Amino acid sequence: MSTLERPQLEVADIIHEYGDDYRQAHRLSPMQHGVLNAISHCRTDILGGHIDQCNACGHQHIAYNSCRNRHCPKCQGMDNIRWVKERENELLPIQYFHVIFTLPHELNLLAQYNPALLYTILIQSATETLQSFADKRWKGTLGITVVLHTWGQKLEQHIHLHTIVTGGVLTHDKQRWINAPKNYLFKVENLSTVYREKFCDKLKQAFERG
Repeated sequence: MSTLERPQLEVADIIHEYGDDYRQAHRLSPMQHGVLNAISHCRTDILGGHIDQCNACGHQHIAYNSCRNRHCPKCQGMDNIRWVKERENELLPIQYFHVIFTLPHELNLLAQYNPALLYTILIQSATETLQSFADKRWKGTLGITVVLHTWGQKLEQHIHLHTIVTGGVLTHDKQRWINAPKNYLFKVENLSTVYREKFCDKLKQAFERG
Protein backbone atom coordinates (compact mmCIF):
# COMPACT_ATOMS: atom_id res chain seq x y z
CA MET A 1 0.00 0.00 0.00
CA SER A 2 1.43 3.40 -0.92
CA THR A 3 1.40 6.30 1.55
CA LEU A 4 -1.24 8.05 -0.58
CA GLU A 5 -3.80 5.25 -0.48
CA ARG A 6 -6.55 5.37 2.12
CA PRO A 7 -6.75 2.20 4.23
CA GLN A 8 -9.92 0.16 3.92
CA LEU A 9 -10.76 0.69 7.59
CA GLU A 10 -9.75 3.50 9.96
CA VAL A 11 -10.23 4.01 13.68
CA ALA A 12 -12.67 6.80 12.85
CA ASP A 13 -14.82 4.31 10.93
CA ILE A 14 -15.02 2.06 13.99
CA ILE A 15 -15.99 5.00 16.21
CA HIS A 16 -18.70 6.04 13.73
CA GLU A 17 -20.11 2.51 13.74
CA TYR A 18 -19.82 1.56 17.41
CA GLY A 19 -19.04 4.79 19.28
CA ASP A 20 -22.55 5.43 20.60
CA ASP A 21 -22.89 1.86 21.88
CA TYR A 22 -19.50 2.10 23.56
CA ARG A 23 -20.42 5.39 25.27
CA GLN A 24 -23.62 3.86 26.62
CA ALA A 25 -21.87 0.75 27.91
CA HIS A 26 -18.92 2.53 29.56
CA ARG A 27 -18.54 5.52 31.83
CA LEU A 28 -16.07 7.81 30.10
CA SER A 29 -14.25 10.83 31.41
CA PRO A 30 -14.65 14.20 29.65
CA MET A 31 -11.16 13.74 28.20
CA GLN A 32 -12.08 10.33 26.77
CA HIS A 33 -15.24 11.76 25.22
CA GLY A 34 -13.11 14.48 23.70
CA VAL A 35 -10.68 11.99 22.18
CA LEU A 36 -13.48 9.98 20.57
CA ASN A 37 -15.03 13.14 19.14
CA ALA A 38 -11.68 14.40 17.86
CA ILE A 39 -10.85 11.14 16.05
CA SER A 40 -14.32 10.80 14.54
CA HIS A 41 -14.27 14.44 13.32
CA CYS A 42 -10.66 14.42 12.09
CA ARG A 43 -10.32 15.67 8.51
CA THR A 44 -14.05 16.15 8.05
CA ASP A 45 -16.06 19.27 7.25
CA ILE A 46 -16.92 19.57 10.96
CA LEU A 47 -13.41 20.92 11.62
CA GLY A 48 -13.36 23.12 8.53
CA GLY A 49 -10.82 23.06 5.78
CA HIS A 50 -8.07 24.90 3.94
CA ILE A 51 -6.67 25.24 0.43
CA ASP A 52 -3.20 24.00 -0.48
CA GLN A 53 -1.70 25.61 -3.58
CA CYS A 54 1.40 24.64 -5.53
CA ASN A 55 3.83 27.56 -5.85
CA ALA A 56 5.04 26.29 -9.21
CA CYS A 57 1.90 25.47 -11.21
CA GLY A 58 -0.81 27.08 -9.09
CA HIS A 59 -2.78 23.83 -8.69
CA GLN A 60 -5.11 24.01 -5.71
CA HIS A 61 -6.22 21.18 -3.43
CA ILE A 62 -8.95 21.52 -0.81
CA ALA A 63 -8.22 19.59 2.39
CA TYR A 64 -10.08 19.24 5.67
CA ASN A 65 -8.33 20.18 8.90
CA SER A 66 -6.92 17.52 11.19
CA CYS A 67 -7.91 17.26 14.85
CA ARG A 68 -4.26 17.28 16.01
CA ASN A 69 -5.21 15.17 19.01
CA ARG A 70 -2.21 13.19 20.20
CA HIS A 71 -4.31 10.00 20.35
CA CYS A 72 -5.42 10.22 16.71
CA PRO A 73 -3.53 7.74 14.51
CA LYS A 74 -4.46 9.59 11.33
CA CYS A 75 -2.86 12.96 12.04
CA GLN A 76 -0.26 12.05 14.65
CA GLY A 77 1.22 9.01 12.95
CA MET A 78 4.05 10.97 11.33
CA ASP A 79 4.83 12.66 14.66
CA ASN A 80 5.25 9.21 16.22
CA ILE A 81 7.58 8.09 13.44
CA ARG A 82 9.58 11.32 13.74
CA TRP A 83 9.87 10.89 17.54
CA VAL A 84 11.18 7.34 17.15
CA LYS A 85 13.75 8.46 14.55
CA GLU A 86 14.96 11.22 16.87
CA ARG A 87 15.38 8.73 19.72
CA GLU A 88 17.25 6.32 17.43
CA ASN A 89 19.72 9.10 16.61
CA GLU A 90 20.45 9.44 20.32
CA LEU A 91 21.33 5.77 20.83
CA LEU A 92 24.81 4.94 22.04
CA PRO A 93 26.75 1.85 20.84
CA ILE A 94 25.90 -0.02 24.05
CA GLN A 95 23.30 -2.46 25.28
CA TYR A 96 19.95 -1.18 26.54
CA PHE A 97 17.42 -2.64 28.96
CA HIS A 98 13.62 -2.48 28.93
CA VAL A 99 12.22 -2.16 32.47
CA ILE A 100 8.47 -1.89 33.15
CA PHE A 101 6.93 -0.36 36.29
CA THR A 102 3.23 -0.99 36.95
CA LEU A 103 0.55 0.25 39.32
CA PRO A 104 -2.10 -1.94 40.97
CA HIS A 105 -5.59 -1.54 39.54
CA GLU A 106 -6.80 -0.44 42.97
CA LEU A 107 -5.29 2.96 42.11
CA ASN A 108 -7.20 3.34 38.83
CA LEU A 109 -9.94 5.53 40.31
CA LEU A 110 -7.37 7.75 41.99
CA ALA A 111 -5.60 8.15 38.65
CA GLN A 112 -8.87 9.21 37.04
CA TYR A 113 -9.45 11.75 39.81
CA ASN A 114 -5.95 13.25 39.76
CA PRO A 115 -3.96 11.85 36.82
CA ALA A 116 -1.25 14.53 36.78
CA LEU A 117 -0.29 13.85 40.39
CA LEU A 118 -0.34 10.08 40.16
CA TYR A 119 1.58 9.89 36.89
CA THR A 120 4.20 12.30 38.22
CA ILE A 121 4.67 10.15 41.32
CA LEU A 122 4.94 7.04 39.13
CA ILE A 123 7.63 8.54 36.89
CA GLN A 124 9.59 10.01 39.78
CA SER A 125 9.49 6.77 41.79
CA ALA A 126 10.61 4.64 38.84
CA THR A 127 13.47 6.86 37.71
CA GLU A 128 14.68 7.54 41.26
CA THR A 129 14.70 3.79 41.92
CA LEU A 130 16.80 3.03 38.87
CA GLN A 131 19.18 5.90 39.58
CA SER A 132 19.61 4.90 43.23
CA PHE A 133 20.77 1.44 42.14
CA ALA A 134 23.20 2.98 39.66
CA ASP A 135 24.58 5.31 42.36
CA LYS A 136 25.09 2.45 44.78
CA ARG A 137 26.66 0.10 42.26
CA TRP A 138 28.72 2.36 40.00
CA LYS A 139 28.48 5.92 41.35
CA GLY A 140 27.24 7.15 38.00
CA THR A 141 24.25 8.43 36.06
CA LEU A 142 21.99 6.26 33.91
CA GLY A 143 20.34 7.36 30.69
CA ILE A 144 16.58 6.77 31.03
CA THR A 145 13.77 7.27 28.51
CA VAL A 146 10.24 6.82 29.87
CA VAL A 147 6.95 6.22 28.03
CA LEU A 148 3.71 6.26 30.02
CA HIS A 149 0.93 3.84 29.04
CA THR A 150 -2.44 4.18 30.76
CA TRP A 151 -4.29 1.40 28.92
CA GLY A 152 -3.58 -2.25 28.14
CA GLN A 153 -3.84 -4.11 24.85
CA LYS A 154 -7.48 -4.98 25.57
CA LEU A 155 -8.32 -1.29 26.18
CA GLU A 156 -8.73 -1.77 29.92
CA GLN A 157 -7.21 0.80 32.25
CA HIS A 158 -3.76 -0.52 33.07
CA ILE A 159 -1.26 2.12 34.18
CA HIS A 160 2.37 1.22 33.57
CA LEU A 161 5.63 2.86 32.65
CA HIS A 162 8.05 1.61 30.00
CA THR A 163 11.64 2.66 30.64
CA ILE A 164 14.54 2.22 28.23
CA VAL A 165 17.69 2.22 30.36
CA THR A 166 21.33 2.42 29.32
CA GLY A 167 23.40 -0.66 30.08
CA GLY A 168 25.88 1.36 32.06
CA VAL A 169 26.53 4.78 33.54
CA LEU A 170 28.50 7.97 33.07
CA THR A 171 30.49 8.54 36.24
CA HIS A 172 29.49 11.59 38.26
CA ASP A 173 32.73 13.36 37.35
CA LYS A 174 31.78 12.76 33.67
CA GLN A 175 35.22 11.35 32.94
CA ARG A 176 34.44 7.66 32.40
CA TRP A 177 31.76 5.31 31.08
CA ILE A 178 31.14 2.06 32.95
CA ASN A 179 29.36 -0.77 31.14
CA ALA A 180 26.89 -3.05 32.91
CA PRO A 181 27.48 -6.81 32.70
CA LYS A 182 26.14 -8.42 29.54
CA ASN A 183 22.38 -9.08 29.71
CA TYR A 184 22.10 -8.02 33.35
CA LEU A 185 21.28 -4.67 34.93
CA PHE A 186 19.70 -5.00 38.39
CA LYS A 187 17.86 -7.70 40.32
CA VAL A 188 14.13 -7.33 39.63
CA GLU A 189 13.03 -8.27 43.14
CA ASN A 190 15.22 -5.59 44.70
CA LEU A 191 14.03 -2.98 42.20
CA SER A 192 10.42 -3.85 42.99
CA THR A 193 10.89 -3.44 46.74
CA VAL A 194 12.56 -0.03 46.48
CA TYR A 195 10.13 1.20 43.83
CA ARG A 196 7.13 0.22 45.97
CA GLU A 197 8.55 2.00 49.01
CA LYS A 198 9.31 5.18 47.08
CA PHE A 199 5.89 5.25 45.44
CA CYS A 200 4.01 4.69 48.71
CA ASP A 201 6.06 7.35 50.50
CA LYS A 202 5.36 9.92 47.79
CA LEU A 203 1.67 9.03 47.74
CA LYS A 204 1.43 9.45 51.53
CA GLN A 205 3.19 12.80 51.32
CA ALA A 206 0.73 13.95 48.65
CA PHE A 207 -2.18 12.86 50.83
CA GLU A 208 -0.80 14.75 53.83
CA ARG A 209 -0.50 17.87 51.66
CA GLY A 210 -4.16 17.52 50.82
